Parts: sequence; structure tokens; C-alpha cells
Amino acid sequence: MSENEKKFYVLRAVNGKENKVKEYLEAEIKNRNLQDYITQVIIPTEKIIQNRNGKKIYKERAFLPGYIIIEAVLVGEVVHFLKSINFVIGFLGGGGKPVPLRPAEVSRILGKVDELQEQPEEFEIDYVIGETVKINFGPFTGFHGEIEDIYPDKKKIKVMVKIFGRKSPLELGYLQVEKE
Repeated sequence: MSENEKKFYVLRAVNGKENKVKEYLEAEIKNRNLQDYITQVIIPTEKIIQNRNGKKIYKERAFLPGYIIIEAVLVGEVVHFLKSINFVIGFLGGGGKPVPLRPAEVSRILGKVDELQEQPEEFEIDYVIGETVKINFGPFTGFHGEIEDIYPDKKKIKVMVKIFGRKSPLELGYLQVEKE
């Protein structure tokens, strides 16, 4: 194996600062002409869906918070340059020397990231029958009710709500209610 072979390494960064590190790294790679030494900077992310006022909001969050994967040839001052970047803690690995990821690890991580990026509109709902929820969207906003049934295929739940002194069933979407 030659010393100048590109391998994948993991940089540890301060949680929440991964994007800043990536932006700075990419800018410095261009400024210092390090394209031959550092070819890829990857932040493993996953898409999540959040509920804000009854609307679906798609966000990306770090799949491996605090870690940045780089493909690089670590020769000369490249290691020192990478360690000296703001918000970078160092390399993942033993001792002071960066340890490259094994090919199986790289394919598993990158494969998992690709799989998460292409995932359909699926999100986890952890509602339980008998749980009390608050309706936060629609004509019954502000009402409270108890979950009577869950329909995961339709992404809906049946909630018993007390209206005018009587319990009435309402079929609501997952995003129309929130836990109390």
C-alpha cells in the first residue's frame, strides 16, 4: 500500500459546529490548493420531519453528531492543518496518529447515509392507546382527548374528545396532535 493513497478518516468536531467546520474546510482547501490531498468532506445527515403548527417541516440533522468524514491523503502539513481548524477536536483513532476507516466501515456509513437521504416521508410516532393528547391544528384546536385507536397505514389516530359534555370520536392526522 502506498503512503499517498486516499483513505477515509473521521474528524471529531464540537457538536453543532459540523457545518461551520465543513464550510471552512472547503474554503481553505480551495485557498491553499489542497484539492489533491483532501477530496471529500462529508457530514453524515438524516432527514427528519417536525410538526410546527400542524405543518410538516423537513429538516436535516447530523446522523453522527460531532463527526465529519473526510477522504484525504495525510502527508506533510495536512494533518496539522486539519487539527488546527476552529471547533475541531482531533482525529478519531488511537494515539496521536489518525487511523483510517476500514473499507467495510466506509461503505456501511456512506450506504446508511444514502439510505437515510432517500428515505420516503416516514417518521416515527410514539403515540400509545389511552394517552392524552392536545389538538393543535384544525377546528378543534386547544381541545384535549384520549387516543382510542391508531392507524399507522393512514398516519391517523382516533381521539375521543369531550365536546358539549359528550365524548365524540375524531379521526386526526399525526401532525394535528401533540403529546401533553
